[in-house]
Amino acid sequence: MPGMRLFSTPQLNPASETGWRRRWFDIIYRSDTPPSRRFDLLLVYAIIASVLVVMLDSVQHIHAAWASWFYVVEWGFTVLFTAEYVFRLVVVRRPLRYALSIWGIIDLLAILPTYLSLLLPGAQSLLVVRALRVLRVFRILKLTRYIEESGVLLAALWRSRRKILLFLSMVVTIAIVAGSLMYVIEGPGHGFSNIPASMYWAVVTMATVGFGDIVPQTTLGRFVTSVLILIGYSIIAVPTGIYTAELANGMRRAEAGRRRHDDRGCIVCGHEGHDPDARYCNRCGHELPEAMDA
Repeated sequence: MPGMRLFSTPQLNPASETGWRRRWFDIIYRSDTPPSRRFDLLLVYAIIASVLVVMLDSVQHIHAAWASWFYVVEWGFTVLFTAEYVFRLVVVRRPLRYALSIWGIIDLLAILPTYLSLLLPGAQSLLVVRALRVLRVFRILKLTRYIEESGVLLAALWRSRRKILLFLSMVVTIAIVAGSLMYVIEGPGHGFSNIPASMYWAVVTMATVGFGDIVPQTTLGRFVTSVLILIGYSIIAVPTGIYTAELANGMRRAEAGRRRHDDRGCIVCGHEGHDPDARYCNRCGHELPEAMDA
């Protein structure tokens, strides 16, 4: 996972491809030409409009007045996004590779709930996943550096996964011990009806949320609660410290990598991270665009 680009352009277009497939590939997947920018902007507007329709449709009095209109509009958006998804598969050389990529999965999830709603009532509410597609605006605005920073965040989380899992195991152990102890001390008469319910209380107490649905009544139970709250305050900063340390290391490595590479991307395969003086892509050999001043 370290170093991988989650939101990069699919590296699927063959350098020798010509004709309508090449033209439409440039329009759909690139963002540095007027047609491709117009396409991406129209797509983002459609995504935002479709998400607003889903949100408004969830309001009962609005749904009662406009249900039939929302139904027609939603199916219109679904047909539009389905056609776009199919066209994305058609114009690339390796459709399966795109379908299994991050963007391909998001694009599929954007249309699947409408079809599932024919079988599962209520599945249409999951269409808010379309909001994830608005992330394409990063490509339109040329904010690739922000996208790379998101990769640094995810890479830091991945590198610290073992330490965080060890910490979570410790928290679960404390919850089991504290829950079992409170089950013995308080018992079902005070709301601690079983050990799982007592564990739920322990997690809520350690998180310092305190819903108040289960409250200790005995002196000993309140003492255990106080200790558990103090433990919660003590351990709540542990995962933050672990992640922050890995994030600092990742940012130093990313900054060092940026000093060695530029941000030019190959217009054919989408590969980025070339040397500043490179003239040709080190993956497909296509000539690179001229370097631009920041």
